[in-house]
Amino acid sequence: MAASNKDRISALLKSIETGDPGPISVVNEDRYIQHNPQTHEGSEGLAALFKRLSETSPRVNIVRAFEDGAFVFAHTEYDFSRRNIGFEVFRFEDGQAIEHWDNIQMRQGPNSSGHSMVDGTTEIRDREKTEENRGFVRSFVETALIARDLSQLDACIDAAAFVEHNPRLSDDLTVLRSELSNGDAVNYQRIHRVLAEGNFVLTVCEGEFRGDQSAFYDLFRVAGGKIVEHWDTVEAIAPRSAWKNDNGKF
Repeated sequence: MAASNKDRISALLKSIETGDPGPISVVNEDRYIQHNPQTHEGSEGLAALFKRLSETSPRVNIVRAFEDGAFVFAHTEYDFSRRNIGFEVFRFEDGQAIEHWDNIQMRQGPNSSGHSMVDGTTEIRDREKTEENRGFVRSFVETALIARDLSQLDACIDAAAFVEHNPRLSDDLTVLRSELSNGDAVNYQRIHRVLAEGNFVLTVCEGEFRGDQSAFYDLFRVAGGKIVEHWDTVEAIAPRSAWKNDNGKF
């Protein structure tokens, strides 16, 4: 049986560790659009890049991987010169990956509830509820995080079951409520994309974090019609003058 796009991307990311050039065939390098502003396009082939990276003894852990139509998105842990947590998003066309986005944050934590940025549930369930969960989480982000209707925290989150993986927060919703109340700390402004598979939904947003224009990638797990678990990464967007390609972060 042919490998799924999800499995092919997992093999691609793992080849950063191994230097194996085989999995790179999943990418159409002639059409590849890179949205990481810190990465040059076309300056070095992926096979050469991954071979060079593998010689630094990196470690790559694909914690969770999901597939949503033409998109594959993965929650990853990297150990290069420092330990980072990331979300990787790839868009497929004609059987190959032709576009890539990511959001990387230095690993921190565990948080005050004892959770790391990557531990927790990995099983994908309720695939028949993918669209229902996508719509529910989109509404939550638009109303609670962007419009700051904090009543939606109680309406949409199962406080008794909630597990928070953000290193600054905790399972106690009063901490999240306090952070959202302080517009100087975190300010969600626009939602760019909502990807989902079953009980997991990833939102890609733009806004400000501690005064810096930033990208917010939030992964939610939904059960019983409410949010029960949350992971995220926040990355400051480099100033336009420092970009190494012209494709934009989003």
